[in-house]
Amino acid sequence: MSSSTVDPTLHPTTAAPAPGEPRSLRDAAVRWWADVKGGELGALPILIGMVIIVVVFQSQNDNFLTAGNFLNLVIQAAGIMTIAMGVVFVLLLGEIDLSVGFVSGVGGAIAALLTLPGGNWEFAGLPAIAVVLVVGLLIGTLNGLLFTKVGIPSFVVTLAGLLAWNGAVLVLIGDQGTVVIQSQTIIDLANGFISAAASWVLVAVGIGGYALNQLARRRTRTSKGLPVDPVSLLALRIGVLAVALIAAVWVMNEDRGVPYVVLMLAVLFVVGSWVLTRSRFGRHVMAIGGNIEAARRAGIPVDRVRIACFAIASMMATLGGVVLASRLTSVDTGAGGGTILLYSIAAAVIGGTSLFGGRGSIRAAVLGAIVIASIDNGLGLLGLASGTKFIITGLVLLAAVTVDSVARRNLAGSGRG
Repeated sequence: MSSSTVDPTLHPTTAAPAPGEPRSLRDAAVRWWADVKGGELGALPILIGMVIIVVVFQSQNDNFLTAGNFLNLVIQAAGIMTIAMGVVFVLLLGEIDLSVGFVSGVGGAIAALLTLPGGNWEFAGLPAIAVVLVVGLLIGTLNGLLFTKVGIPSFVVTLAGLLAWNGAVLVLIGDQGTVVIQSQTIIDLANGFISAAASWVLVAVGIGGYALNQLARRRTRTSKGLPVDPVSLLALRIGVLAVALIAAVWVMNEDRGVPYVVLMLAVLFVVGSWVLTRSRFGRHVMAIGGNIEAARRAGIPVDRVRIACFAIASMMATLGGVVLASRLTSVDTGAGGGTILLYSIAAAVIGGTSLFGGRGSIRAAVLGAIVIASIDNGLGLLGLASGTKFIITGLVLLAAVTVDSVARRNLAGSGRG
């Protein structure tokens, strides 16, 4: 070996970027555009859609971008966002869960009944929520067992669940018609707000945690001689997150403040994203959704993973039902009905989760729920009828599925799908 030759195995921390890897922010932009043309659209359709939504509704009603309406929109989206995060796990398998709407109604009804003062099973707020989560876990496990062990298609299993759990809501509420939530803890979930000082501390923690995570990941890849993104791109990501968090918290603090439910959603987002992107379970979910036979031959416990995904979906649905009940401070016989199922699945799909399985993220549920809530909120400000809302939301969902189908075709044509 000559003196001018460096063995990269002896100096892994100085490994040069692999061919095609970005060396600068400009290179990263070129690669991103190439991915977009190849069908890897990422969050681009959502961003374009949000710009259109904001421009259209603000031009029609000046109240759309006010601090008060923004806060209402966040609270309005919280329940659907929670349910949609769970739906993502099932959609990644290439399956569907049509029962999540009324399962959420069951969750809200149980939480309301368990916290009634003087009842036979009186619980405090947090223990009641814990019971609700266990109920959701059991419901989802039942769905998963019927699907995997009995062999009933997920569509049929969860369609039957849709009917059965609708009946369960009617039985639980009974002749009461409406049950008013008595637990202040549950009411505060969507109607309580943290102090301005605490919100800024949490923003700092969030930005700092994300920055440390990105730096640690970069350091790990560098130590192993793997290609890494340029520092400028890393700084841009941290900067965009910082601007988004600061702007959102500032706007909410201009009105009533940051709701407690936002903290819950942040925790769910971080945990869910870690599970799907960093854990073995998440890799198994993606593998099954991509090619189930290849996953089986690779030794992945397909049935167990599928059962776990249905359990997660139902558990998140019951939690979403508690959030929806908290927002209304009551539960009635219509809990879980209406647009909840449509909006929950639509949120995941509009956000970028593929109905064909194998592609999606928790971020998709968050972005999609924001789009759905924005459309519903904006149409409400314009005073349009419910029928018009359904038509427009359905068209948006159709557009999202169309974009997904075209993207998959482009990926297959480029040899990456």
